[in-house]
Amino acid sequence: MNLERFPAGSVYPRSVTEVDGTGFALVRRDGAKLLVVQGNADGFQGEWEGEHCFCPMSPANATVLRQRLAWLRPQPLGVSKSAGCGDRLGLATPGHIRAFRRTGELAPIFAQQSMRENARTGRSPQQVLDDAMWGVFQEGWHEAWGADADHLKTTADIDLCVKAGYTFYTIDPGDHVDNEAHVAAKELLDSKVQSLPWDVLDDSPESLRGRYLSTQFELEEMELVFDDISLARAAAKYGGAIAHTGEMYRHLVARMGSRVFELEVSVDETETPTSPLEHYFVASELSRLGVQWVSLAPRYVGRFEKGVDYIGDLAEFDAALAQHAAISRALGPYKLSIHSGSDKFRVYPSFARHAGALVHLKTAGTSYLEALRALAEAEPDLFRSVLSYALERYAEDSATYHVSADPGKVPLPESLPTEQLAGVLDLFDGRQVLHVTFGSVVVRFGARLMAALEENEEVHYRALERHFIRHFEPFLRHKGV
Repeated sequence: MNLERFPAGSVYPRSVTEVDGTGFALVRRDGAKLLVVQGNADGFQGEWEGEHCFCPMSPANATVLRQRLAWLRPQPLGVSKSAGCGDRLGLATPGHIRAFRRTGELAPIFAQQSMRENARTGRSPQQVLDDAMWGVFQEGWHEAWGADADHLKTTADIDLCVKAGYTFYTIDPGDHVDNEAHVAAKELLDSKVQSLPWDVLDDSPESLRGRYLSTQFELEEMELVFDDISLARAAAKYGGAIAHTGEMYRHLVARMGSRVFELEVSVDETETPTSPLEHYFVASELSRLGVQWVSLAPRYVGRFEKGVDYIGDLAEFDAALAQHAAISRALGPYKLSIHSGSDKFRVYPSFARHAGALVHLKTAGTSYLEALRALAEAEPDLFRSVLSYALERYAEDSATYHVSADPGKVPLPESLPTEQLAGVLDLFDGRQVLHVTFGSVVVRFGARLMAALEENEEVHYRALERHFIRHFEPFLRHKGV
């Protein structure tokens, strides 16, 4: 591809490629990124200048480019060790790729965002996937990568993501988990069990008891035994969630047709932990209903709050995780998924030790926080405005998150010298305040924030690369990078 006439530094060198005699590259011109096509530009929308067609990074051009370059299409990743990198701003994928390149071993999911996050940022599933794809193109990533339609609760959510081209679907039946059953007395449990949707479950209370009672389930060095109470508790707590997951899965199968996809089941955003016995019950019943999945996210013991490290007893966590991992090997194999996995450095060694390659690390808000770290360095006055507004919004925005920050412990932005601004992101309370207010911040400061990050993209990418290497390194067989 002839790029000699382009100014030095205007071409993203890893993007330059040629397929079937047509050249493609990403360039920066007048502060904007453009796709350049030299050769067959059929289907692209753009303007010709000499032998080059300059095309905006539009949805239509993204679709055509995916058709031309196979590596820009997301793919299923199987049960290989993997990590998902949420990107609430649509600018982080190049930084994520650089971290994956440095560390190896983990298969990447670059497009990942929940419907809740989409609503708060004003983005669509299609935009999330397209933004990730442009980052893949910019960095010349030719290996397999996935796209996660995260925390889907309705069939309408599924339809949007199927249309956009996602390959990985995370079903979140948390609204159908009965948390009261965790501590309910036997009489109430029996009533709850009788009220389950037995037609959807294709089951009956009698058949359920016949499968689980008076039976010992031996898994490696572990033995699981249900009694009347533990079985009733597991069924009452998770029966509705299992039924909902089965319905969502069947809908997804019908919508995908012949297209290959992967499923994750998530019960992590619930009030009470998933015991190993309950994990076994959920996995066994999903399998009985014909649901196939590659990863499952229990609600682990302890607290997985947003934006901060694990809170809880590490010995207790490690012992429970060993049992969860044994179940995932025996009833799968499938991966254990770590939701709210950002910055949980205390428990990563336990996952590496017990789950091995059967692990999926899911991160989201930590990429946004690293964008703010880059902002503190590049545009300190804008960072001060963001922090001030986040402190105003925290009380309302935190209502739907598992967080415990005290905004009163966060330094006021006007009191901090420039060189100390980024340090707010290293404080427990500061990280959570900034983490959960992203939607409000994007609404008010989105254009200025995006412009600052695009103007200082290398600062942004370096911050992401450093941060994600720290996330990935505990999962590597060889620790050096």
